Amino acid sequence: MEADSVALLSKLCLSVILGGVLGILFYIYTFYYAKQRQLRSTLQKQGITGPSPSFLLGNIPQIKSIHLQHKTTQQKINHGTISHNWSSTTIPHLHQWFHQYGKPSYLSKDRGPLLGKGIASTDGSIWAHQRKIIAPEFYIDKVKSMVGLMIDSTTSMMKSWVSRIESNGGKAEIEVYQFMRSLSADMISRACFGSNYIKGEEIFLKLITLQNVMSQQYLGIPGLRYFPTKNNREIWKLEKEINSLILKVVKERAAMNHEKDLLQMILEGAQNYGVREEFLSNLSVNKFIVDNCKTIYFAGHETTAITASWALMLLAAHPDWQARARAEVLKICKNNLPDAQMLRNMKILMMVIQETLRLYPPAMYVNREALEDLKFKDIMIPKGICIQIPIPLVHHNPDIWGPDVDQFNPERFANGILGANKNPHAYMPFGVGSRICVAQHFAMTELKVVLSLILLNFSLSLSPTYLHSPTFKLVMQPGKGVHLYVTRLSSSTDL
Repeated sequence: MEADSVALLSKLCLSVILGGVLGILFYIYTFYYAKQRQLRSTLQKQGITGPSPSFLLGNIPQIKSIHLQHKTTQQKINHGTISHNWSSTTIPHLHQWFHQYGKPSYLSKDRGPLLGKGIASTDGSIWAHQRKIIAPEFYIDKVKSMVGLMIDSTTSMMKSWVSRIESNGGKAEIEVYQFMRSLSADMISRACFGSNYIKGEEIFLKLITLQNVMSQQYLGIPGLRYFPTKNNREIWKLEKEINSLILKVVKERAAMNHEKDLLQMILEGAQNYGVREEFLSNLSVNKFIVDNCKTIYFAGHETTAITASWALMLLAAHPDWQARARAEVLKICKNNLPDAQMLRNMKILMMVIQETLRLYPPAMYVNREALEDLKFKDIMIPKGICIQIPIPLVHHNPDIWGPDVDQFNPERFANGILGANKNPHAYMPFGVGSRICVAQHFAMTELKVVLSLILLNFSLSLSPTYLHSPTFKLVMQPGKGVHLYVTRLSSSTDL
């Protein structure tokens, strides 16, 4: 009797295991083959084609192969020159497939077909049905009150430059990218966490580590991010530590409730959206707070550091524009520290920043998923398709920007973004549509403060050791740093 019970239990366990295996196989077949084949068929009937995907892995093996082929080409780049047409070696698979299949075309990764668009002529209707991330208006309203702390952080950094210049006989070679990262981390820590900025710096150091770890997964195996690999365990650990640190600071702030920094504004925003005393224990609001803090980090820290570094490189490589921007800053500031009103009047500096963001957009893609069947112009986009707009290809499209598209020409923004090209939606350094970066105004203010103070105090030129190497690690950054010769101006301000 007992033996029969054991046998019956064994058969039952075997049936459950077999049923589970069959269920997994059915899901894999349905999601990775039947559904994706149907989506591709819908696109193909409209004349939209792309590379043939393999089962499970999609086009990832082909992407890796194309990148490997171009790696040698990238290593042979003449580092004595600076080419702004860098995307052909950074995203070569898109260049190859757009040339082969046209625009738009599709490719497949782990979530099924991606509809790659070579244009950006959209009014945002594609994303009208998406869940919006809340973007409190106080981000814009309060930024001008933080100009003073941005100046304090930048002044502290410049003192270290002066010390290095004086110890090197009046001219020093400085790797400005690392300085920009430290400076931006200090500014965003003070802006976001106020008097508790030391804790903020700890959070941002972990976010930098997280970014570096996650960048190693750029072309991984579909679904691998859900498995407890060594890399994933490190990601999960860092995310848990970061979330815990942010919420710890939040709880401390809730008890104080007096500082008017970005964190306090986020908390007020959470409360304004229908949540009361209990919001600290509410998972959705906790996620809102954590996600906003992370958004501010990437928009206000990493974006600023990268763009400021590229801008300084471009100004060093183009002394005429450096002189024009400096003359404007001197005229407006009259050897005084800039304030919010002065920053708004710096038109030439804004043109330089906008052109820098066009040539070197920090983000590589704008991604949106169709949550239902949509009609976009003459294309029917089926539910489940992810629309991917490669920002560098749009920013470097000669049909949109003209024949000098790969040249540094801030003059194209003399009449603002609307007058810079044939389609204002084609300029998207902070994204586009209803989910555009909420902290872009904060980042632009940081950029103006940093660049104006550096122009007031220093002259810049390229170092012979500078190697132009745009590298994609979740964001587009200077892979070999930005090495410049820096000289202090006789008309510089007192530091």
